[in-house]
Amino acid sequence: MKIETQETVFIVEPRDYKLTEPLPLECGRVLKDVTIRYETAGTLNADASNAVLVTHALSGDAHVCGRHTPEDPKPGWWDNMIGPGKYVDTNKYFVICSNVIGGCSGTTGPQSIDPDTGKPYNLDFPVITVRDMVRAQKRLVQHLGIKKLLAVLGGSMGGMQVLQWAVSYPEMLKSYIAIATACQFSPQNIAFDWVAREAIKADPNFNNGNYTPDKTPDRGLAAARMLAHITYLSEESLGRKFGRSLQDKQELEKYDYDFDRDFAVESYLQYQGKRFVERFDANSYFYITRSTDYFDLTATTGGDLVKAVNGVQAAGLIVSFSSDWLFPTAQSQRLTNALLKNRKEVTFCEIKSGYGHDAFLLEVETLGRMVRDFISHHAQQEVTND
Repeated sequence: MKIETQETVFIVEPRDYKLTEPLPLECGRVLKDVTIRYETAGTLNADASNAVLVTHALSGDAHVCGRHTPEDPKPGWWDNMIGPGKYVDTNKYFVICSNVIGGCSGTTGPQSIDPDTGKPYNLDFPVITVRDMVRAQKRLVQHLGIKKLLAVLGGSMGGMQVLQWAVSYPEMLKSYIAIATACQFSPQNIAFDWVAREAIKADPNFNNGNYTPDKTPDRGLAAARMLAHITYLSEESLGRKFGRSLQDKQELEKYDYDFDRDFAVESYLQYQGKRFVERFDANSYFYITRSTDYFDLTATTGGDLVKAVNGVQAAGLIVSFSSDWLFPTAQSQRLTNALLKNRKEVTFCEIKSGYGHDAFLLEVETLGRMVRDFISHHAQQEVTND
């Protein structure tokens, strides 16, 4: 593993782990021949006590930091947070990140071949939940020889996975960091997901999920991404970045008086949609958004959040952002209060930011210091306890 300097590039390699047994799912079906695509950075120490699991958000993947080759122009999605000498220092910690089941970046999902038919699953793939994602991650962690994780951290859908880890496998983690997330998906967020999937369905190429590689529902998927991307931003950030600026024009020039893009924000969203369809699968978008719709830590406790988090053993750090209207601070405070009522060790912080939900990727310095200090504190506790 190379250490990043001005002359060298931090290289990581994607790996595949094939589960040795079928994976039972919450929907009642069993997923066979499951492959998990994952990447690691750093070195696992002798007693396997320095492992940090990073969970990704909806459109993320296993490539969390570093580059795949020296010539690779694109680093991992959280490269400014994780790596040698960074806030999650891979000179100290063994970092793991895996693509979730249902994804389209190497882990078994709707694009995969159904072993029973020899054809791609498409929409015959079983519906998955966040709990299913975490169950698969647990098998990967055990495969790597790790009995207890030093920390699990992630934002947005990644934060949902973090919370599910803390509830489902309390004995397997020492600490957790849940960022820009909540204990359940709100009705508003479910509504956004529904409209996004309807946009994909309306694409003539969708064909009930049975599209071909040369004829994919790009327009529908791009529209879904544009809708979602708006929810990741704040009015302040959109105003600051674009305002009512026109695209490729001076402010005093007239509008085109048609329905093509006139404003800079329209061009920006079009660009985001175009880039997204280059790397993501429409069917995976169905499955992953549905998993977030279903996420609810209180589902088995009749809506009682205090009871739902009663079994949590790890110390928690919960972080929200002041302008995040997708996962507002009140949701993080509710979760924190439920943990405190159970006398659990938890720290809550709201970071003042104008970036909206995307702040968990953009407020690197402020969030990074919190993450660094929190993990370091619990790593030191591990040494002291030994």
